[in-house]
Amino acid sequence: MKPQARLLLPLLLCAAMPALAQDYRDTTDPEADRTAILAMQGEYTVDFVFDETVLLAPGYERASAQRSGGDEVVIVVEDTPTKIVLQHILVQQSTGHVTKHWRQDWTYEAPQRWEFAADQTWRVRDIPAEKTRGAWTQCVYEVSDAPRYCGTGKWNHRYGVSTWTSDRTWRPLPRREYTKRDDYNAMNVENRHTIVPGGWTHEQDNTKTVRRADGSTERTIAREFGFNDYIRTDELNFQPAYDYWDATKDYWAKVRARWDGFLSQPPGLHLKTKVDGMAMIIPLFTQAGEVQEGKDVPDAEIDKVFAEWVEPAPAP
Repeated sequence: MKPQARLLLPLLLCAAMPALAQDYRDTTDPEADRTAILAMQGEYTVDFVFDETVLLAPGYERASAQRSGGDEVVIVVEDTPTKIVLQHILVQQSTGHVTKHWRQDWTYEAPQRWEFAADQTWRVRDIPAEKTRGAWTQCVYEVSDAPRYCGTGKWNHRYGVSTWTSDRTWRPLPRREYTKRDDYNAMNVENRHTIVPGGWTHEQDNTKTVRRADGSTERTIAREFGFNDYIRTDELNFQPAYDYWDATKDYWAKVRARWDGFLSQPPGLHLKTKVDGMAMIIPLFTQAGEVQEGKDVPDAEIDKVFAEWVEPAPAP
């Protein structure tokens, strides 16, 4: 390189730095984020894939791969500039049977979230300002609207693709696991949602863990990759799901309000049910069925279920 060129190179690099910083700076676009989140509504055929990958415990043998699927509609329950609520409802196409499935709530720059601690306990904790600034917190709920897990992260819209990636957080075992095994009691997870042509995807990076009561890790079992593929369809009949939701949405709003009473401020909650949660799922689904049939379910009946099975989280 000529001496003159060597002298000019640092000057050229300094001149280029503002442009480089502009290209790579951390930007946010709440409206683009909202568009991506709302793009998850609609009618889908869904494939669920789970594979254990890295084995972490001595002598541990890789569990069999899990494959399943279903037909699911995602309905917008709430849509404001800073909060979007999406309800998933399964429909068995051969019979028209409807199952209220999981729910995902998205909150922009949430000041706090609840986190799975251990032993059917979720604690409400503040989110550091530097983490929540420009970020969306996604909280996922059980079929009964009981808590499952939350994660916080920013949407990335570079290259024309919208992807949200969470931080790593704790969650209880999913139903597909706690019905079959008891060799671990918590998952440490990172979730990624991507809007793709023809639908959206949900990737999961899960580490299966034995966690002590104080929240520390005793040992890890294995890593697992999960891939849920939501493929948009217009060839299936989801009218039973819409009919169910139209008939029961006010009832489920009352149920959500009672959960929010525990999860909107510290300390959080403790479920007195077994890990399957059926002690609450059965009565709540029964009440929703009665509402769908046109019967009146007094608020006191909902309160009775919560009084029996939900209590504030114990002191840490």
